[in-house]
Amino acid sequence: MKVNSFLVLEDGSCFKGDGWGAEIPLVKELRNGEITNIPVGEVVFNTSMTGYQEIVTDPSYTGQIVLMTYPHIGNYGTDDHWSQSSPYDKGNSPKGKQAAALIVRSFYNGPVVEGRLFFNDFLKREGISCISDVDTRALTLNLRDMGSRNGIIVGSENNELTVSELDSVLDYLDAVPSMEGRNLISDLGTDKPVEYSKGTAGSKHFALIDCGIKKGIVQEMESQNVKITLFPSDISTKNLLVSGIDAVLFSNGPGDPAVLSGQINLCKSLIGRKPVFGICLGHQIMAHALGGKTAKMKFGHHGGNHPVRDEQTGRVFVTAQNHGFMVDEDSLPKEVSVRFKNANDGSVEGLISQKHEIFSTQFHPEAEPGPDDSTWIFREFIDLVEKWEDK
Repeated sequence: MKVNSFLVLEDGSCFKGDGWGAEIPLVKELRNGEITNIPVGEVVFNTSMTGYQEIVTDPSYTGQIVLMTYPHIGNYGTDDHWSQSSPYDKGNSPKGKQAAALIVRSFYNGPVVEGRLFFNDFLKREGISCISDVDTRALTLNLRDMGSRNGIIVGSENNELTVSELDSVLDYLDAVPSMEGRNLISDLGTDKPVEYSKGTAGSKHFALIDCGIKKGIVQEMESQNVKITLFPSDISTKNLLVSGIDAVLFSNGPGDPAVLSGQINLCKSLIGRKPVFGICLGHQIMAHALGGKTAKMKFGHHGGNHPVRDEQTGRVFVTAQNHGFMVDEDSLPKEVSVRFKNANDGSVEGLISQKHEIFSTQFHPEAEPGPDDSTWIFREFIDLVEKWEDK
């Protein structure tokens, strides 16, 4: 019998579609607790036109189902070089350490360039389920108006979910925690120091604190001719400082920054002792370390077309973003300046303080996917280290 696929939101909204990628669980399997890799999480929409592989392999999407607003997905296949997940994740398994599932309007399953893998085969290999033929425009408007919320993709042998099946699904969703208050980085990132690049004689040594780092960040730092060592996010201040590092960069990652007490305390202990930088989650961790606060956004910023204004120069550039929390500007100490703001909603997109020797971005300067307008940020990291050493 044919199995039909359904996306169900926690408010009872139900969208029927076709299943792709990893096998979608039947409702009765949820009841029996027979499976563990369930496509469930907070549903968020991403406005990128390309980069579907980079998006679903981004560790920052752990615990989330990604809705692509661009209507046609999969047409150029996949290439393993594009994946953003780290090979050093604990257990060396990608499952549960990237997007939980994908929602698209039209799923392409035709020919691709020789040497590339079909997107459907890639999703199966990575354990990611997908549902297509969903009215993604209606769903996006729903999320924009009502806010992001939990959802699940399930299968049924019935043409529509029965009342009993829908009740079972909603009972299951009731037990799924909201993103607010969730610590999702404990199983992400390296569990031991990993040296990526030695640089050249006299080059700076950057510690990258791995909270679920994207491969693109490592690659951009490598291109700057610096020594790079990736460290676990639970490393002690003492063990970090004895490694001879010149500066520290806190990486991106998933979940609620407010509950990451270990990483916040690490950052707090480093401020004033070493130049400290942050990207996305790292930026939010830094804000907490400075005594600031973060807040959950209604639907967040996810995509490659978000304009950001540099408050120092007035210049506006387009950025790639992926976050559901933002820094509360009013909670920041007066010695810290807002370096960047979102040109659409005015939210904080970056911090800087010469006194504290800190610099951060809420957006992703490495893109992957998205525009490369802000890759200059990585050069600025190094320039600031040299400038602050000379003051």
